[in-house]
Amino acid sequence: MSNSERNGRSARQKITMLGKPGCHLCDEALKVIARVADDTGVPYEVKDITVASAEDKEEYWEKIPVTFINGEQHDFWRVSEKRLRAALGK
Repeated sequence: MSNSERNGRSARQKITMLGKPGCHLCDEALKVIARVADDTGVPYEVKDITVASAEDKEEYWEKIPVTFINGEQHDFWRVSEKRLRAALGK
């Protein structure tokens, strides 16, 4: 894969973590996500479940941190760096 293809792919991908302040699992997951994002150039964002919709709270409250790639649920509770890199194709 060429650099331009790699960069284009990274630009289309996005990691989202749904968590909450004070959550130790969220803090650990964010360390992994930030490392992978820095290494791969894939952007990431963190969303606070305490201000999420009622539906998201019902669906994900007991699973946080929940990781999404391009809006699709990837993982919950723990983030495996190996699995995350594999899902991103990195």
